Amino acid sequence: MKIHTRTFDAFTITTDKSKLDINVIHRYLSGESYWSKDIPIERIQKSIENALCFGVYHNDQQIGYAKVVSDFSTMAYLGDVFILESYRGQGLSKQLMETIMSHPELQNLRRWILLTADAHELYKKYGWQPIASPEKWMEIHQPDIFRKL
Repeated sequence: MKIHTRTFDAFTITTDKSKLDINVIHRYLSGESYWSKDIPIERIQKSIENALCFGVYHNDQQIGYAKVVSDFSTMAYLGDVFILESYRGQGLSKQLMETIMSHPELQNLRRWILLTADAHELYKKYGWQPIASPEKWMEIHQPDIFRKL
């Protein structure tokens, strides 16, 4: 898949996986996020291999991340979205969402899904809504799986 890069001010968002700093991603997801506590670095590496990843950089230092898991035809799951705390409040999450939602391979999908505990207002700006028929959805959820590994 073609690498897409967007630069603004001293910031860059790119799908170039070679630029990803696995240690920054692991430190945030395993230690600071509420959704991936204790995730092993090997799991993150595997998820990167199997997803469309967006790295956010200040100069060349990684400060944010998101991944999309998709068939690039009908559906996509957006996950692991973060901007490091010291860079929040600068509109970077909006820039990241604009970059993701405008990616050429992610256009005209029938369904996008994500889970969030606290960023509903951000996602609403890009057309996301609460699930219309939650009674149709099912899941297997194992929130402590990484602690058990």
